[in-house]
Amino acid sequence: MRDPDFGRLFAATAIGQLGDRIIFLALPLVAIVALHADEFRVGLLTAMTTAGSLLVGLPAGAWVDRMRKRSVMVGTDLVRALVLLTVPTAWWAGLLTIWWLYAVALVHGVLTVFFDVAYVSYLPHLVGRGTLVEGNSKLSAVRSVTSISGPALAGPLVGLVGAPATLLASSAAMAASGLLATGIRKRERKPEASEHPPLRRDIKEGLKFVLGHPVLRATILGDAIFNLFLVMYQAMLLVFLEREIGLGSYGIGLVLSGMGCGALLGALLATRLSERVGQGPVIWLAPLVTCPTTALMPLARPGWSLCVAAAGLAALSLGGVVRVVAQSSLQQGLTPDRLLGRMSATARFVSWGGLPLGGVLGGASGAVFGARATLGIGAVGMTLSMLPCFLSPLRTLRELPDDEATDADRRAGGSHRPSASPASG
Repeated sequence: MRDPDFGRLFAATAIGQLGDRIIFLALPLVAIVALHADEFRVGLLTAMTTAGSLLVGLPAGAWVDRMRKRSVMVGTDLVRALVLLTVPTAWWAGLLTIWWLYAVALVHGVLTVFFDVAYVSYLPHLVGRGTLVEGNSKLSAVRSVTSISGPALAGPLVGLVGAPATLLASSAAMAASGLLATGIRKRERKPEASEHPPLRRDIKEGLKFVLGHPVLRATILGDAIFNLFLVMYQAMLLVFLEREIGLGSYGIGLVLSGMGCGALLGALLATRLSERVGQGPVIWLAPLVTCPTTALMPLARPGWSLCVAAAGLAALSLGGVVRVVAQSSLQQGLTPDRLLGRMSATARFVSWGGLPLGGVLGGASGAVFGARATLGIGAVGMTLSMLPCFLSPLRTLRELPDDEATDADRRAGGSHRPSASPASG
């Protein structure tokens, strides 16, 4: 935190994630409350939000590896701010439809893929590989704080000015995040065009490296299962809370803020748990212990049982952050610098590629079986997501050897190629 550049990234992350958490609540509520969309259309909106990983997930990594990561982060933040601004503008002009929302969700999701790939790839350069767990923990902590404050702010805003107008706050936060990131001075050397083979070969190399590594393969397969069922769950969560429990936007915001409290606690405990339990075992133990608590929500009724179910969602967030901090640090540590963008994009493509399917399945299941039953299906699936990691070397891997990334680079055949070197700009 004493590093000025990390402090700027920390501040940009804080305000950008605040905007993202407002989107998470406000965008579906535009469809549910303002446009009166049914369960299937809400599920389809969730699918559009996550379709970017499937559409551009693989080439995004190769493209990002050819550019300065900081520039990608700044550019995507500013364009996302403009895209979000179209929703309240169209609402006030009487032009907003569910199809407009689909388009905004899709474009915003594609830009988010590029932002996230650049973000994950930039951190090892900024903080060094020796402090990746600590750096990821600090950033997870600020994301967790915004997970608390974002819904708590968005709920009253939606009640006061309506869901479409609330997205103005998200647009402003994205723009501020991009402007803050321009203050980060430490940038990589811009890769020369002559260093890059054809795009298809770059994509193939990233796929071969990630899918050929037993630890990386296990983490992204577990993520793929978890994310599929998580999106099914999330697609019907707001529908369930608003239509079956009878919560308004303020009450829904409190439930989501409770999830943020769990995420904050997970960020504070992540480093300690990784050291105590082991970086590998904590990745599969976290979902095994915390995912079953999500089954409390479909059993809830208005009253005290809803409070217990909300605590179960907070536990899910706690376990999710602990797992992601350990897993991200492990993935970054296992990957040579020149493959970081492609590793991140390949992992995202495989583990997030099923998110649109999860949204569609969630909406279809909600339409056929109801929101309550869909939440139960999601809880079971998320719990089973620990199996790939449990059946891999992660079961007993306590920490990453110091020279693992160098060995990985040699196995990938990249020892003869120059890696990006830091350059101040």
